[in-house]
Amino acid sequence: MPKTSVLTPRVDDFPRWYADLINKAELADNGPVRGTMVIRPYGYAIWERMQAAMDRRIKAAGGQNAYFPLFIPESYLRREAEHVEGFSPELAVVTHAGGKQLEEPVVVRPTSETVIGEYLAKWISSYRDLPLLLNQWANVVRWELRPRIFLRTSEFLWQEGHTAHASATDAAGYARRILHEVYADFMRTELAMPVVAGRKTRRERFAGAVNTMTLEAMMGDGKALQMGTSHELGQNFAKAFDIGFADATQQRQLAWTTSWGTSTRMLGGLIMCHGDDAGLRVPPKLAAVQAVVTVVKAGGPGDPVNVEAVAAQLVSDLTNAGIRTRLDDRVDTPFGRRAVDHELKGVPIRVDVGPRDLAAGTVMLVRRVPSTKESLPVESVVGAAVSAIEQDHQALYDQALQHRDGRTVDVRTVDEAAQAAGSGWARIPWRLLGDEGEAAIAGQGVTVRCLVRPDGSLPETDDVAVEPELLAILARAY
Repeated sequence: MPKTSVLTPRVDDFPRWYADLINKAELADNGPVRGTMVIRPYGYAIWERMQAAMDRRIKAAGGQNAYFPLFIPESYLRREAEHVEGFSPELAVVTHAGGKQLEEPVVVRPTSETVIGEYLAKWISSYRDLPLLLNQWANVVRWELRPRIFLRTSEFLWQEGHTAHASATDAAGYARRILHEVYADFMRTELAMPVVAGRKTRRERFAGAVNTMTLEAMMGDGKALQMGTSHELGQNFAKAFDIGFADATQQRQLAWTTSWGTSTRMLGGLIMCHGDDAGLRVPPKLAAVQAVVTVVKAGGPGDPVNVEAVAAQLVSDLTNAGIRTRLDDRVDTPFGRRAVDHELKGVPIRVDVGPRDLAAGTVMLVRRVPSTKESLPVESVVGAAVSAIEQDHQALYDQALQHRDGRTVDVRTVDEAAQAAGSGWARIPWRLLGDEGEAAIAGQGVTVRCLVRPDGSLPETDDVAVEPELLAILARAY
């Protein structure tokens, strides 16, 4: 455990620790309107890395980026009754603009199924136009009564994918491909987070979907966070927006659609999954700044080695080795304060360069994840840093997996599940819980996060007559 701490200890008050960390690590701040946030440069740099890594995977899966309007006619949402009912409490509606009342109110987008559905209907005419695979990076607004930065804000950033297919099989397969090849791979590989892929129950399903699949991660306090979802929408939106096509025999058919999304909530998950009492721990492969070379203090005229020159050369050598490196030569700021700042921000590697160590031909290599310090010859720094990035990234994943598995309990009753969910996750056969048990436990602040097979794989259905061994994962959630 790191010795330095300027944060509320997690064990004392986890929510307070989270708020402290966001503030002191300069990740974000509250916006001027309740429920909004300002993402500061350091936090946004992490989001940019997430966005780029996710975007590469979306494009590899055939997705193309587009942009759709922020304002949606209210009538669009009303075409799909279940959809509008699901989002009604969260909608922000504009009734006046340009100094007068609008003839039709417009909704500030909570999600874009409806407006994109309108254009899918316009752009698709033949089976040759399918599949149409679109993705949008945008902001959305869902009016939040109990906001928390990154986790629940009235406005947040996200990507939302929307696709149309010629068959139910093709649509279902693509929704699963996004879940596994894009989302799960990104979260496990880049975020170093062991997520569980599962199927949502009917109670938790996305409004208007016929199937919702989810990725759930355990946070440091044992609660669950939904990291991303992928939805099969069946033909519900195709019927509402007349998204049809002529098949190979020139018969008109309705398309099958999907939607899927992840958001800046992942930043909150990153903090709560990997952070410790000393601050953030950024997965080394993801970090915008992987290493910082810190000049401990400026060298004097009589020093045999030029401290600043060695530090600058180390920055160059580390950068040439593919490590994203920054120089910290702010010698007018106390070294201890700078060290705490880098620790708070979770910079994976710190190389401290000072005249005393350089006199012996060494520098200090500090690794954030294992919280270790090692004196190394200057010429050994690059090789040690390259190895540390790989090792420490894997160590974060292993620690998170051990934490999750150690706080997941198999139970047989609703009461046992509620008790287990007080400190972690409960796993119970779905046939023993069912819809009635799910409703009962929801009254205790516990939800069914997802349904999985005993081997942990994604089920094809939530019907116990077809899959009698389904397990429900229950937890308190953010």
